[in-house]
Amino acid sequence: MTHLQFNLNFDYLKETVITSNLETVVKSAIVLVLNDYMEKERDDFLHTTAYERSSERVDYRNGYYERDFTMSIGKLTLKVPRTRNGEFSPSVFEKYSRCDQAFVLSMIEMVINGVSTRKVTHIVEQLCGENVSKSFVSSLTQKLDPIVNDWARRPLNGTYFPFVFVDAMYIKVREHNKVVSKAVYIATALTEDNRREILGLMVDHVENYDSWCRFFQQLKSRGLQSPKLVISDAHQGLQKAIMREFIGTSWQRCNVHFKRNVYDKLPKKDSVEIRTMIKRIFEAVTIEDMRNFKEELMDKFSDQPRFEKALKVLDEGFEDTIQYMEHPESIRPHIRSTNSLERLNQEVRRRERVIRIFPNTQSAFRLVGAVLLHYQQTIYSKRKFSIK
Repeated sequence: MTHLQFNLNFDYLKETVITSNLETVVKSAIVLVLNDYMEKERDDFLHTTAYERSSERVDYRNGYYERDFTMSIGKLTLKVPRTRNGEFSPSVFEKYSRCDQAFVLSMIEMVINGVSTRKVTHIVEQLCGENVSKSFVSSLTQKLDPIVNDWARRPLNGTYFPFVFVDAMYIKVREHNKVVSKAVYIATALTEDNRREILGLMVDHVENYDSWCRFFQQLKSRGLQSPKLVISDAHQGLQKAIMREFIGTSWQRCNVHFKRNVYDKLPKKDSVEIRTMIKRIFEAVTIEDMRNFKEELMDKFSDQPRFEKALKVLDEGFEDTIQYMEHPESIRPHIRSTNSLERLNQEVRRRERVIRIFPNTQSAFRLVGAVLLHYQQTIYSKRKFSIK
């Protein structure tokens, strides 16, 4: 490792300390250090100091140029040394970078947590006294691509996930000079040791059977084994895709969505009794009691035309909605609905509402993936619900 010694202009630094405020002093000191550091780096690159003759010389000095470098303390103007052939590049700068890493990460963190690019530029101006463009902040998020891609493609064959939750949400994306709606597919799961994990995501044009099949095939290609139960809403294409891609897996229709669908078909007036009996069904402790209570309800109200639609929905979807009862009582509250996934979707939606329209599909995948990864690391990885 190269050890560099600095010969700083302390007279200049002393004058700066006496005549300037502390912020200016700090900036001036950093400029002096960085300029001298780059000068020493150029000497090492050339294998010779200024005006020295040497057979090991690889190039010649070619003056300096000024370059702005934005740090958390503000914008610094550095005197960057250069060489004739242009091959020398100071290590102070990363290629195309104008910010220190802590500052870059802070801006990216703000974007992930739902701060608009316009507000980020304003915050940077307040902190540093310098403007950064919205396009610059947007370009910073591209640093997330390799991180999000690696996470979204990670192997899943090292863990068995007995319970998988899936759902799709819609976002707006600008494509070919027009705004279109696209579906974001998200899958989460419960592990055998009762931890939640986000399995993956996919952005596609529509939500249909073929798209759900592609999403499941992606998960399987990463090593996902057929779970015991897949929990979702009642999208027909989704149901067919589950049956095709996960042989031997049961489907659990979201209990909350199903009851809502039944209640929506009931008349507003004079329906207290049937609503109470529906509630009684889903509060039963055993699957046999649930079926018996359901049959009692059907017999009692089947001759009343105003309840016909509600009873039809209840009868057709009932068995798919009580599959969770085939599993231990302790796990049932956690697998009977997609509520946990809905809460996760709300986190994505909170950020999506700030953006409103994604500039392209890749930016949508990047940001949604970053939000999911952040949620996994900050919430799911630190939480384990207890099974009594």
